[in-house]
Amino acid sequence: MKSLIIGGAGFVGGYLTDELSSAGHEVHATCLETENIAENCAVHHLDVLDKEAVCRLFDEISPDVVYHLAAQSSVALSWKLPQMTAEVNIVGAINVLEAARECGGDIKLVMIGSGEEYGCIGADSCPIKESEPLDPNNIYAVTKAAQEMAAKVYARAYHMNIVMVRAFNHSGPQQSSAFVISDFCRQIAAVECGLAPPEMLVGNLSAKRDFTDVRDIVRAYGLLAEKGVSGKVYNVGRGNAVSIQYILDTAISMSHSDIKVKRDPKRMRASDIPVIEPDVSEIFRDTGWKAEISVERTIEDTLNYWRKNLKRS
Repeated sequence: MKSLIIGGAGFVGGYLTDELSSAGHEVHATCLETENIAENCAVHHLDVLDKEAVCRLFDEISPDVVYHLAAQSSVALSWKLPQMTAEVNIVGAINVLEAARECGGDIKLVMIGSGEEYGCIGADSCPIKESEPLDPNNIYAVTKAAQEMAAKVYARAYHMNIVMVRAFNHSGPQQSSAFVISDFCRQIAAVECGLAPPEMLVGNLSAKRDFTDVRDIVRAYGLLAEKGVSGKVYNVGRGNAVSIQYILDTAISMSHSDIKVKRDPKRMRASDIPVIEPDVSEIFRDTGWKAEISVERTIEDTLNYWRKNLKRS
């Protein structure tokens, strides 16, 4: 199996490369010239906004499966740079779809979207089914919804083999501390290493979110490439939301230090959805996938990652 990961330099890309390589795939991955990728794959420099370059790469590799991960994935940055976010996430995705169409053959495309596409969901709508109407409430979510709609059009109009993913919160070692589990773990490790005072800054702790380990997430992507039904959209997540308070309490219980928790007004959102939890029965029905790594293990592994890396610095 020859697999191509578009956008392989990011957090998920590295784990997906490992997952596919361990399964015996010939893995190719793209990145920008300013980025780096692990050495267990063939690396190709690519700007997804350069349609000709995307088409040349498809012709050169002739992949069996393409995973489209390349994106501007920061919600905050999408508000500041909406045009750039739209160009990368919509135009870039269409360039990938066009390259696959022009390349011909039976290429399987896995287009990675986001649970953000659902927007503001009431508690009575949880667990969220794929049939729930999309109501994106930030620019990033709008672009991911547009990517998904474009992929559906290509699947119908050109009879292309495409599956679409709405991935919910995922975390694990090596993730940026801009995300809550990694943020809490980094703060704890900094205290333990003597790099910070014995206190943690937190925002809203009452919100409930669905957290899945990134190692489970990439296993889901692999199974969707193998067994996912063309033209279908799949929620990917644990299917069991937990509160941010639980994440905090669990992380602190693993600490070697006595840490005081402080609310930080800068981390509080003016509006926060109380609970987000997906229905994941469709992916289980079609592939047999379900999350296997516990939230507690994700927290522990992420904390140990930061302990190791902060000591080095």
